[in-house]
Amino acid sequence: MQYQPSSSHAPSYAPMGSALIQVEHLSHTIITKKQNIPILHDISFVVPEASLFVINGPSGSGKSTLLNMLTGIDRPTSGRILFAGEEIRAKGEDQLAKWRGRHVGIVFQFFQLILTLSAQENVLLAMELGGCRLPRRTWRQHALSCLNTVGLGAFAKRLPSELSGGQQQRVAIARALANDPPVLIADEPTGNLDSQSAQAIFQIFVQLTSHGKTIIYVTHDPTLARRASSGIELSDGRIVQSLPGSMSGGMQ
Repeated sequence: MQYQPSSSHAPSYAPMGSALIQVEHLSHTIITKKQNIPILHDISFVVPEASLFVINGPSGSGKSTLLNMLTGIDRPTSGRILFAGEEIRAKGEDQLAKWRGRHVGIVFQFFQLILTLSAQENVLLAMELGGCRLPRRTWRQHALSCLNTVGLGAFAKRLPSELSGGQQQRVAIARALANDPPVLIADEPTGNLDSQSAQAIFQIFVQLTSHGKTIIYVTHDPTLARRASSGIELSDGRIVQSLPGSMSGGMQ
């Protein structure tokens, strides 16, 4: 498996290893009629470009909420997120949807593939929804190239039901790469896989970072968490530990 960027002129958003994403004093509170429920408390950290950045912590620590903030699905109560110096929160909903389609690829624990579409068609759908800027006549070849990246070019015509769990997650990664985003965000991407498949998925992430992609992933697997180049650990919505490079206000 060898990742090949879709263009030799793919944009560089920051000097290699510098901060691509900056999270500054981020807090989030769910407000109901009866009570206010704080989820995240004054979180600050940076995600270096071309890094494997882990978000770790027990259930209920705020990991999923933080991922939703990073993808722009939810908005923080206070604080801000800068992507290559641009504040995400300042965008309107339509702008945010377009931004997300071009800048962030999302990988889910349970794959979320369209079961009636082939592997290649799942990637093509992501290209359509994400506003792919490649000439349409090249789309099918590009979708196949994304599948080749994860070692599944020979399975392009197969339905998800004809693939193993590890293969389905590879298709999900290919789908996340469809519009060549600089960042992939993966929520427990190996949580539903056996250890061998999990290692294979993680190796794809390592390969992608060597070609400039930034991978942000949540995992409960301590082995995979230790392989991150930077990251944070959350507990009760606060950073309690940070890895070198994340420059968090949490404990070192």
